[in-house]
Amino acid sequence: MSRWLCAIDGCLADFEDVESVLAHQRDDHEGHECRICGETVDAGFFAIKHALEEHTRAEYVRYYDGDADAIRWRERIVSSVGDSLTAPAEG
Repeated sequence: MSRWLCAIDGCLADFEDVESVLAHQRDDHEGHECRICGETVDAGFFAIKHALEEHTRAEYVRYYDGDADAIRWRERIVSSVGDSLTAPAEG
C-alpha cells in the first residue's frame, strides 16, 4: 500500500492513510489565504480543492501564475484523495 506525503513547503511527513495526512494538514500547518477571493482555508489539499471548486481555471491561472499542467496536477490530487476517501476499507 502506498503512503501519503504532505508536500506543504517541503514538509514531507508521511502517513499510512489519507485521513491522517488531511488531519495533519488541517492541524499542523497554517491556513492558506486564497489569492482569488481572500478566504482563509486549510492548507494543502483543502486549498487546492477550494481553488478548483470555487474558482474558474482562468482565475487560477491569473492569480496563481499557473498553467494547464499545474491545474491538471492539482485535479489529479483532488481526484486521488477523493477516490481514497470513498474506497472501501481493506481487510
